[in-house]
Amino acid sequence: MSKFKWIVLVAALVGFVAVNSALAGSLQINGSTTVLPIAQKVAEAYMKVHPDVSISVSGGGSGDGIKAIIDGTTNIANSSRFIKDEEVKLAVEKGSYPVPFAIAYDCIVPVVSPDNTVGDLSLEQLKSIFKGDVKNWKELGGPDRPIVVISRDTSSGTYEVWEDKVMKKERVFAGALLQASSGAVSQAISKNKNAIGYLGIGYVDKNVKALSVNGIVGNEETTLNGKYPISRPLFMFTRGWPSGDTLNFINYVINPQQGQKLVKEAGFVPLH
Repeated sequence: MSKFKWIVLVAALVGFVAVNSALAGSLQINGSTTVLPIAQKVAEAYMKVHPDVSISVSGGGSGDGIKAIIDGTTNIANSSRFIKDEEVKLAVEKGSYPVPFAIAYDCIVPVVSPDNTVGDLSLEQLKSIFKGDVKNWKELGGPDRPIVVISRDTSSGTYEVWEDKVMKKERVFAGALLQASSGAVSQAISKNKNAIGYLGIGYVDKNVKALSVNGIVGNEETTLNGKYPISRPLFMFTRGWPSGDTLNFINYVINPQQGQKLVKEAGFVPLH
């Protein structure tokens, strides 16, 4: 059984764990800006059902969220990538073991200005653009304009997935404009007709134009069947096996009739 299938199975099984009534309390959730819209939607809905629980949600990046769960400064860490071996080692050294729960699927789509005539790029073309080898849109069948490359910073889980699946472990070139959040990438693309960047599908709106990759459109169907080449699961990590309010919240997120409906509303792909 693959790692991701195992994670999803764990996420499904936890929903059947008997849970005692949680005491009134508060939850801190932080990490990935990609997962942020999901966490915010679910937190708002959860607090309506459980008004005695206060939930604070913030971004900062997957690496920051996992660091916080290792340090014990957050209850739940949002992450758009899986935890690294060195992070697990550090966690164990600090007396904890982060537990992953897959809460949604996502695909990362290249995005450009709506004015750009380019509609599809291959993985190899994307790699060449982000390496800085291709510098003008006319080389790709587009207008005679310089390409402005916009990327996430290296603490971003989205960057790490892009580096793995598109760049094949090569780094984005030094001339790229780095952004600290998915929202910042979207805003930068919408204001620059020469720009290209990448976003989780939940952040794609009318202000940017999504490109297909290798002729395949990134959507729910192509994400779930594995045809779209830049897909990934999204996670929430807890510091050890969750209990109380934390477990109740995780159960709510992965429940097909509760949190998973909100995952779809947020523009991402539900587990089931």
